[in-house]
Amino acid sequence: MPQVQLNDKVFDAAQRRAADGGYTSVDEYIADVVIGDLNGVENFDHLFTPERIAELETISAEIKAGGKTYTIDEAQEHFETKRKAWLEKHAS
Repeated sequence: MPQVQLNDKVFDAAQRRAADGGYTSVDEYIADVVIGDLNGVENFDHLFTPERIAELETISAEIKAGGKTYTIDEAQEHFETKRKAWLEKHAS
C-alpha cells in the first residue's frame, strides 16, 4: 500500500485533529480528508471547537431569553450602510 510522509509538525497537527474528530487513527483522518477533497466536500468540523460551540450555545440561550435579534432586512441595511461609509472613506 502506498504511504505518505509528513514532517513532525504536520503529523502532530493531524494527530490532534484526528483525536478531536473521533478518528481511530491519523491514517483514517487523512484518508477522510483526501476523499472529501476529491469528492468536492468541504468539512468544517474542525471549526466547531468546544469554545465556539459554547459561544453559540450562549448566543442561543440569550435569544431564547428574549435578547435582541435582527431580521435579514435589518442586517442587510446595517451592512449596506457600513459598505457605503467604507467606500466613501476610501474613494480616491
